[in-house]
Amino acid sequence: MTTPLSHLTRRQVLGMLSLVCATPSWSQEPSPIEKIRASGTLKVAVYKDNAPYSDGTGQDMSGLDISLAQALASQLGLKLSLLPFDAGENMNDDLRNMVWKGHYLGYGPADMMLHVPVDRYLMNENKQAHIFGAYVREHLVVLHNTERLNSVYNPEDLIQRKIAAEQGSGAASALMGYKGGLLRQQVSIFKDGIEAAKQVLTGSFDAAFVSRAQAEAAIFAHKDKQPWALSSLTLPGVMPNGWPLGMAVKADNKELATALDNALTTLRERGELLKLFKSHGLTLAAP
Repeated sequence: MTTPLSHLTRRQVLGMLSLVCATPSWSQEPSPIEKIRASGTLKVAVYKDNAPYSDGTGQDMSGLDISLAQALASQLGLKLSLLPFDAGENMNDDLRNMVWKGHYLGYGPADMMLHVPVDRYLMNENKQAHIFGAYVREHLVVLHNTERLNSVYNPEDLIQRKIAAEQGSGAASALMGYKGGLLRQQVSIFKDGIEAAKQVLTGSFDAAFVSRAQAEAAIFAHKDKQPWALSSLTLPGVMPNGWPLGMAVKADNKELATALDNALTTLRERGELLKLFKSHGLTLAAP
């Protein structure tokens, strides 16, 4: 039979209350970031075949995003574990598979994902994910040798020129669709933007319409000090100001987002982020 509280001494009542109050502290579910810290590892989702940001296989991948992931994990006092994945049909698929739900084949989600466009529309479409922490702004550029093609101010400057572009890219679509196909017969498609850029560096093509990072990575690897130029080109469907790239975590893991944002700020303020970009031959364009 339970003894009424009125029949217990003050010391007995206080003792019972202390036990009741203590219970939640050890039974409470750990927060997402507490689970990550307990594991000692930050699991980061990165795209496969996305040079110069992330390329290679398994844990032996390389690229700017891999270096950044390692630096962020180190700032948080954690080890890094990569979760490479193939791009889905669209960014909504990638965020669902790698950030907040997991892939139906059984891998994912990761703790965070890199190379996510920091875009208001994308945010509104994906409430289950929190997108933040822009670390660079990417642009499309025309890579050309000024001795063969002095300047590129508009698409008409590319008439009668051999142009290289990346398979399945917005750049390729914009080029081939311009004015009903004005440049279509001049455009050749390559497996990725770096391969397209190499066609210009070897003299096989006059111009390549690729991302700035792809062009710079190709030049960095080529190490030929010819007069290469990167020119802007305005085309319908191409964002003239480029797009910022950042990170994403699950919407209920804002604590991790704050920690990663602080870590990124530290890397930027110490000049370490700039060093990472330079080590890959890339420009750190302000997001």
